[in-house]
Order: sequence, then C-alpha cells, then structure tokens
Amino acid sequence: MTHSHSSQPKSFLTRSLRSALFLALALATVSGCHKKAANSVNPDINAPTPAPLPPVPTASLTADPLAIDLGQSVVLNWRTTDATNVSIEGLGPVNPNGTQTVSPTASTNFHIIAKGDGGTTEASIRVTVRVPIAPVAPPDTTPTADMGSESVFHDNVQDVYFDYDSYELRADAQASAVKSASFLVAHPDIRVVVGGYCDDRGSAEYNLALGENRANAAKTALVNAGIAPARIRVVSYGKEKQFCTEENDACWQQNRRAQFSLDR
Repeated sequence: MTHSHSSQPKSFLTRSLRSALFLALALATVSGCHKKAANSVNPDINAPTPAPLPPVPTASLTADPLAIDLGQSVVLNWRTTDATNVSIEGLGPVNPNGTQTVSPTASTNFHIIAKGDGGTTEASIRVTVRVPIAPVAPPDTTPTADMGSESVFHDNVQDVYFDYDSYELRADAQASAVKSASFLVAHPDIRVVVGGYCDDRGSAEYNLALGENRANAAKTALVNAGIAPARIRVVSYGKEKQFCTEENDACWQQNRRAQFSLDR
C-alpha cells in the first residue's frame, strides 16, 4: 500500500512537467514566427529618392511715386526669382529684374506675371493719375462783341511749346492748357483750331507727322480739362510756316509749337 501511494504523485508530476515544457516550446515558436513576419516588411533601402520639385517663382512690383499729376512720370521697379518668362501688362515681356519709367495718362493697375518650372506668380501695383478738374467759369462780364475777338482769345488761350523732336507736353504746357480751358468753358460757343508746327530740320514728311502729333497732344490736354472734342479741330503745318527763320536754338524753339486760333 505504501509503495502504490508514492508512485502516483511522481506520475502526476511528470505529466505536469511535460505539459509545461510543451506550452513553452509552442509559445517560443509562435514568437519567432511573429518576429520573422515583422522583419519581412522592412522597406527596400535601395529604392530611388524622388527628385525635388522645382521652386515656385516669386515676383514683386513697386512704383515711385504712387500718385502723380497728369503729364508726370513714374518709375516701375520689379524683382523676380526662379522665373523663365516675365511680363508686365501694358509693357509686354521684360527682364526678370529691372526698372522702367512710364507716363500713364489715367490711373492704372500695373500687373506683373512671372512664370517658371515651378508655376506662376503674379503681383500688382496701382498708380493714381490726378487729372485737372475743369474750372468753374466765373460770371462773364466781357462785352459780347469781344467774346470772339482775336486779341481777347490770344490773351487767354496761349500757344504751347515743345522740346526738339518731341510731341510730349511739358509741365508749362500742361499748366497753360488748363488756363486756356478755363476761358473756353466760359465761352462755350467758341470753336478752336490747333495748328502743329516744327522747326526746319528734318524732312517735310517727317515734320508733317510730328506737327500733327503736337497738335493732337494739345487737343488732348484741352479735352482732359473739360472741353468737348467736337469744339476742336486739328491741322499740321510741319515746317512749312516758320515763325522765325534764324538758325539758332531760340528761333527753333519758337517754331516748335501748337498754336490755338479761332475756328471761324
């Protein structure tokens, strides 16, 4: 009886040890499989690196000054980076960086477009142009007979003068045009003929065209100051009618003009 009772615990102990050993081996096998599976998803270290994207262009545009009187000029200044094609609306294609002097005749939004491999960038700047306001005519006390007289007309509507080979109105000409417009506003029945003149240098054909441009520039100044275009007629005399015939700068200046006359 004693021997039988002592062999039963040993057999039970042996079976328990075997079960524990089997369970440990199973867990170790499962753990090893998981590690191998995890290692199998490592990225390929030899895969090529993607090429970097090209940079997006930058663009800036400034104007100095931002507000001018009609006839004055503005300096545009622009800077870009990473751009292969740059343009400014109204000016066309330009260098990637630069400056340019412009003389807008009305308030203008200047717009720059910079294009490159990385895309397109735009920028804008607004320049305000102050146009003279037509003056309010004071009560007219001039006798009716003098309203259309040559002497009264020329006292109040004076000729304007130009630089050599130019039809751009100078500052003094702009001021004179505003003063002339004040008289014409007060006398709405007066019609004007503007004659364009040149000095005797250059061909007749060239000076006819230059004289016409000068007359039109003077007409535009009056229109901007409030005079109806229908009241103004333009004619070019080129170099055919000279106010002075001496060959010197003072004489040539007298011949470079737009003359205002009564249009009968």
